[in-house]
Amino acid sequence: MTRTTLPPATGPTPSFAELRTALALLPAADWLASAARHVTAADRDTRASVLGRRLAAAARRCGRSPLPTVPGWTADEAARAVLLGAVGLEGAALAEVVTEAYRAGDTAEKRAVLKALPLLGIGHLGVPLLLDAVRTNDPRLLAAALGPAADHLDDAIWRQSVLKCVFTGVPLTVVHRLDRRADATLATMLAGFAEERRAAGRPVPADAAVLLERLAHRRNQPADAAQRPVDDPRDRPHPPQQES
Repeated sequence: MTRTTLPPATGPTPSFAELRTALALLPAADWLASAARHVTAADRDTRASVLGRRLAAAARRCGRSPLPTVPGWTADEAARAVLLGAVGLEGAALAEVVTEAYRAGDTAEKRAVLKALPLLGIGHLGVPLLLDAVRTNDPRLLAAALGPAADHLDDAIWRQSVLKCVFTGVPLTVVHRLDRRADATLATMLAGFAEERRAAGRPVPADAAVLLERLAHRRNQPADAAQRPVDDPRDRPHPPQQES
């Protein structure tokens, strides 16, 4: 199975201030500031079109290079997040605008919207977008949907999405809080997948095998192990001791 090449897993979601600081070093900083002002000033009837045009132009204006000070983010993604943050609405009204931007956007724009969700503060109102993304066959959207915003996905959908990563070659490093949310049910699902692969004479992806091993080992640990991350050093199998 070919593993999909994606940006590395990110740490905590950056703030709008951190994104703006990183973007201020780009030649397109003045364009972005002007674009954000236009989005903020737009009235209800024109807001979606004003935002949409500028989201579409972000890659051409700002480029797609990774931002060194904001790991896991490219310039166009950060610019699009800043533009979404400039809408100036909250709650359901903001969610409506964000949803329209997602529906109208291309894959890169959709990915930026998904990554921006934790910054926008719309919580469960963003779940329909996450569900759309995890149901697609595009690994870029699947990966973005399993970032920090995936905290709002229920456990059943989240587990199925993690398994889909394994099926489609998306590295598990993109899954936010995988070590905290992985549980016995996910272990059972992964074990079934691994058994099918081995029966067919096909390899099990290395990251899935490692996760499955850790989950199996943790299941045999004391009760307090259930509260520890999957990658806690105490839960790692120990090599056999040499007799002296």
